[in-house]
Amino acid sequence: MTSTSTPPGLTRFNALEEHAAFAALHEACASTAWARRLLAARPYSTVDALYAAGDAAMAELTPADLEEAMAGHPPIGRPKEGDPTSAREQRGMSGASEDLKAEMLELNLAYQDRFGHVFLICATGRTGEQMRDAVKERIGNSPEQEREIVRTELGKINRIRLARLVEED
Repeated sequence: MTSTSTPPGLTRFNALEEHAAFAALHEACASTAWARRLLAARPYSTVDALYAAGDAAMAELTPADLEEAMAGHPPIGRPKEGDPTSAREQRGMSGASEDLKAEMLELNLAYQDRFGHVFLICATGRTGEQMRDAVKERIGNSPEQEREIVRTELGKINRIRLARLVEED
């Protein structure tokens, strides 16, 4: 049986006061421009419409907007203390060996020196080894290539976070 009604979590999000909806969106993505674009398009009739708006907003972000979004993400292997979202997303590093954690710290620093921002990857479901291999592979990219990869990775993260925002009770 297919329902045409708006899912309860999405209905709840659509009904939030503007400042509360903005805060929820800004928590999903630290880009003010991204959050404002999604806020301006409310109400959403489907979750897919919300995702499409998120993807469109991500595609329109300027380099400064991307920098702002990246600033909301801690380095891989060092989730924000007391932040369950960060800890959940980086779960693949929690059981990593001390050697892998040390290697990841060195790679994070080398990446940040090269590109001027934190290494960003959609870490959900990835092992520590997979994240290490990704940073090793991506550190050789040009800044332009890396900026577009970061945009794609941010889009994946945002979709996961939007899904959690509008999931049913």
